Amino acid sequence: MAKTETTGNAFVETIKTVVYALLIAGVFRTLFFQPFWIPSGSMKETLLIGDFLFVNKMAYGYSYASCPSVILPGIGINIDAQKLCGVFDGDNTRLWGGEPDRGDVVVFRHPTTGRDYIKRLIGLPGDRIQVTNGIVQINGEPVQQERDGTFDELMELQGPQGLRPRCANGAVGQGGICSKERFIETLPNGVSYAVLNIGPQSSDRTGVYTVPAGNYFFMGDNRDNSADSRLAQAAGGVGFVPYENLIGRADRIVFSSGGRSMLFFWTWRSDRFFKGIK
Repeated sequence: MAKTETTGNAFVETIKTVVYALLIAGVFRTLFFQPFWIPSGSMKETLLIGDFLFVNKMAYGYSYASCPSVILPGIGINIDAQKLCGVFDGDNTRLWGGEPDRGDVVVFRHPTTGRDYIKRLIGLPGDRIQVTNGIVQINGEPVQQERDGTFDELMELQGPQGLRPRCANGAVGQGGICSKERFIETLPNGVSYAVLNIGPQSSDRTGVYTVPAGNYFFMGDNRDNSADSRLAQAAGGVGFVPYENLIGRADRIVFSSGGRSMLFFWTWRSDRFFKGIK
């Protein structure tokens, strides 16, 4: 009998330990840092498919979007931040809110789909944003761009989805070199970063977007391969993003894998471990 009681107590203690660990992990993920895998090439070369980073959720304070979403379609799990913390949605404010800076790389909640996106902040509230022949205009002034060679990568399947890169140098066979034009773009506040160009397309020429109060305008660094604020939400883009939809700032890559799985150690990119994001 004593042995049965001991076994039962050990089982209960194990369950308690697991529950406490999950609670601590949930609080940490909600308040401090959220893990994020880069699923697409929209932020190349700043972020590559397979980069793993932690998002600094303290940078901009907290809103309903700070609650974690757990979406695993393969096994039928869909726990959305809106379901957990939707009661705090609707006022476009934040607790201990901090203002993002132009040029920040930000993870935010898509205003329509609720999915997490990562893009670069280009337009602040009240700004007039336009793209003319691939050059961003902010309040009527062109953003400085300087040609800086090419960004080259292998034509191969990338990430768990097996995505193929788009190339500026035409049709490239498997294992060939896929190139894109590379430019260094410098925003009015002095933030500089690389942007890529594949070729002329409609998103290189836009109308004027006036960013509403309490909203932001985002673009991907891989300009011709990014669904961002240049495209309305109804057309599959991002549109303007409310302040309360910001989740946090991406500051540093922790780990990076170029293969279909993080377990494929031969695809790990050792030069990207703990690399700062700018």
